[in-house]
Amino acid sequence: MKPYWDHFYHQADIGIIGAGPTVSSAFAQAGLALTAVITELDKVRPVQEKEISIEAPELDILFFDYINEIIFLISTQGMLFSEYTVKIENLSLEATIKGEPIDVQKHAPAVEVKGATFSGLKVFKNNQGFWVAKCIVDV
Repeated sequence: MKPYWDHFYHQADIGIIGAGPTVSSAFAQAGLALTAVITELDKVRPVQEKEISIEAPELDILFFDYINEIIFLISTQGMLFSEYTVKIENLSLEATIKGEPIDVQKHAPAVEVKGATFSGLKVFKNNQGFWVAKCIVDV
């Protein structure tokens, strides 16, 4: 099974899922799912990078804080991201994310993501041994 990302339906908001053989890869895939809520991934060039460093008391909260940090960077830096490299050890996350400034004509952003929510928030290992990270994002 290859790492993957997806969206799932949630009334007025959108669910994001990242999955992979490690919890780090699941978080990276969820970053891609987040960007894909806003625009088509292949429209975003990975020309600038940002660093993220987060610690949390549990894995679910680490995922919640990670997604909200990306949303914060999108909002405050005016960027979209198409490459995510994530390393998680002992509830400490270090990530390098790459993207470019938002160009409304090129990226045609579909929605503004306001934040991750605790609704549907879950990080777990599924029956196939794959890590899955998911939550609902407020749009």
